[in-house]
Amino acid sequence: MDIKVLGRLTAELNGVSVVPSAAKPRQILALLALQPGRVVTVPTLMEEIWGEDIPRSAATTLQTYILQLRRKIAVALDGDPARQPKDVLVTQHGGYLLEVHPGRIDVQEFEQLHASGRDAHAAEDHRTASELLGRALGLWQGPALVDVRVGGVLELEKLRLEEDRMAALERRIDADLQLGRHAEMVPELRVLAARHPMHENFCAQLMTALHRSNNAWRALEAYQRLRGCLVEDLGLEPSPRLQRLHQAILCADPELDRAIPSPAQG
Repeated sequence: MDIKVLGRLTAELNGVSVVPSAAKPRQILALLALQPGRVVTVPTLMEEIWGEDIPRSAATTLQTYILQLRRKIAVALDGDPARQPKDVLVTQHGGYLLEVHPGRIDVQEFEQLHASGRDAHAAEDHRTASELLGRALGLWQGPALVDVRVGGVLELEKLRLEEDRMAALERRIDADLQLGRHAEMVPELRVLAARHPMHENFCAQLMTALHRSNNAWRALEAYQRLRGCLVEDLGLEPSPRLQRLHQAILCADPELDRAIPSPAQG
């Protein structure tokens, strides 16, 4: 089975989609897909579907949803004598698991590339880090599970994935800045700073890229925009790290042309 969750939910077996149209079976499939080869307990599935208002008929209804998924799988298997729907969507003590071959889910590929890119970044192998993290980010086709209604369990999974995506993006940008790609990074960083007006790392990266592209005054503008948002919305000043970067740009510190502040630096 080939599954994608980084964008729209897709799941194909033998080239046939097994994604149900009904909302709650889609939630179940999405949750199982994010835990491939691992048991998702019945209480967890019930919590995802019904939250705290679990009906008395929940166990029977859940079994109906599992049956609907297995019917879709049966169509995709097309009478394959070697595999039955229960071999793919497996009943285990206390729950269910989705049997998927390694490397057939986009989120697994993202996590592997992200981990390798993170290691390369930590080792200051910036070219490898940029390439690996760029490939990881290229797997995203939109917000995770963008077409799936989510409950409390999937909402936490989506939050985790989005935090991982942002971390990968910060590291990839840092690697590109370390490689001297300042001018070409400015448009992307402008968009990111506009979308995330209180995100200090994106602001620091934009300020660095602008300064090293001979646009120090625009770097100072970027700082003031972020400071205005922080003060107005939260009553907070920018972090000491960002204040030091701001002061270094004001003073035209030559160190800025040799060492680029990284999100990992305090």
